[in-house]
Amino acid sequence: MVWRLFSLVLCQASAAVLGWLIAPKGDEWQTTLAMTLLGGYLWFVLDSVRGLRLLGWLRAGAATDLAIGNGLWGEAYDRVRRMLRASARLTVESESRLTDFLAALQASPNGVVLLDAQTRIEWFNQTAADHFGLDARRDLLQHFGNLVRDPGFAAYMAERNFLHDIAMPGREHSSAKPVTLSVHLHPYGEGRMLLLSRDITAVEQAEAMRRDFVANVSHEIRTPLTVLAGFVETLQTLPLDDQERQRYLGLMSQQATRMQSLVSDLLTLSRLEGSPLPSTHDWISCDALMLQCEQDARDLSHLLWAQSHDLRFESALGYEIAGSALELHSAMSNLIGNAIRYTPSQRRIDVGFKLLADGGVVFYVKDQGAGIAQEHIPRLTERFYRVDRSRSRDTGGTGLGLAIVKHVAQRHGAELGIDSVPGKGSTFSLTFAPHRVRRALEVPANVLH
Repeated sequence: MVWRLFSLVLCQASAAVLGWLIAPKGDEWQTTLAMTLLGGYLWFVLDSVRGLRLLGWLRAGAATDLAIGNGLWGEAYDRVRRMLRASARLTVESESRLTDFLAALQASPNGVVLLDAQTRIEWFNQTAADHFGLDARRDLLQHFGNLVRDPGFAAYMAERNFLHDIAMPGREHSSAKPVTLSVHLHPYGEGRMLLLSRDITAVEQAEAMRRDFVANVSHEIRTPLTVLAGFVETLQTLPLDDQERQRYLGLMSQQATRMQSLVSDLLTLSRLEGSPLPSTHDWISCDALMLQCEQDARDLSHLLWAQSHDLRFESALGYEIAGSALELHSAMSNLIGNAIRYTPSQRRIDVGFKLLADGGVVFYVKDQGAGIAQEHIPRLTERFYRVDRSRSRDTGGTGLGLAIVKHVAQRHGAELGIDSVPGKGSTFSLTFAPHRVRRALEVPANVLH
């Protein structure tokens, strides 16, 4: 302001001096006054021009620098320019934060949809697009309820009670491949809503498996317990001779053994699921495994059948496998035990190891049993799944053997193979990768302890 007044006075004084110098004799004061007024007018015009330049610069968007000089308009220009630059920095920072925020939402494993007050789609991430089949170019600003026509979701929207989520089928849902979504709406702002979706298919399947597992365990234990309770009541209430008493006690022992086997297999599964992976530095002799499995197999065949099987165990070729001896023995014994249970007596069962061209090893069990229909093979490793339930129980099977084999194979990086033809028998195999196989320097007598 001081500079502004100083420039006005300077301009008028200069004009007055000029008027005094050029004024004719006798008209000095009149000319000087006129020149003073003219100087003030010229200063006003120049000042207005500078102000108009500043105004034009602002109207043009203040995109370029402006040479406007000092004074009031110069100071105003400097202050406005600093304010605009600060505002531009804030805008850039806000846009950067918004971009980072949207990138975080885009990377979210959950679906995110932003809805306006009329439930029209303002934004969604790729996960939500996959969940609901949305397209960014087609569906923005469309009503979400028009695109997702699930009755359960429509009732959820109409109820306006968003304290809980709902489960609904996803876009890829089918009877062969079910897909279940958990959807939750969260109101915010002025009527807007945040929709979150989560794929809970695996959770639903795990819960279903848990329910089936508990039901199966309860059923498997309840059956022998019912038999035991009946025999105990019979022994307590009826007069029996020694032969009948021994028969009932033998049946009770059989049911108790069945429950013991079931509990043992359940504990084995629990240990496999909860323990660290077996070491790749502990080497187990294939020959020792074969010797132990052969002894167990012959004992089981004599126990279950009046006439034993034609069991043929091939040489293990003097190789070793890296892993856990107890787990490998458990898996191999289960495969051999299944072959003995489901193969009629006196028929042939072949067991052995075969070296592959890439250096890997295959353990195989080939029987001459009834075989398995193809529709059952994908489910054989499910817990308690049996092709023939009554026959499995009669031979002492728990329905957990192949589940144990599958877990052991996974923990040893092996592949479980099942090849079966109804009426011609089955072949079960475990294929071990080359890095888990080596030729043994010496074969220990027994490594299973």
